Amino acid sequence: MIAITRYRVPGEESDRFAERMTAVLTALSASPGFRSGRLARTVDDPGLWALVTEWDGAGHYRRALGEYGVRLQFMPLAALAVDEPGAYEVVSSA
Repeated sequence: MIAITRYRVPGEESDRFAERMTAVLTALSASPGFRSGRLARTVDDPGLWALVTEWDGAGHYRRALGEYGVRLQFMPLAALAVDEPGAYEVVSSA
């Protein structure tokens, strides 16, 4: 499964956001079931970011988010998240 969380980040916070979210991504990467992850920013709207991760399953993803070390780093950034569904089941790939 893939998880996509988008964030609306004010321009003056961009550098710090990237730094802090990279630390979250590093913490997530140590979790069982983690396959890959990326932090990206849209070229058309520099205030819109996305954290995209791939997991062996939704349970792995949810348990990783519940880990104390991940929550400690991730929760302060959650306020910038766009409120929308973010967990996707992969139905096709090439």
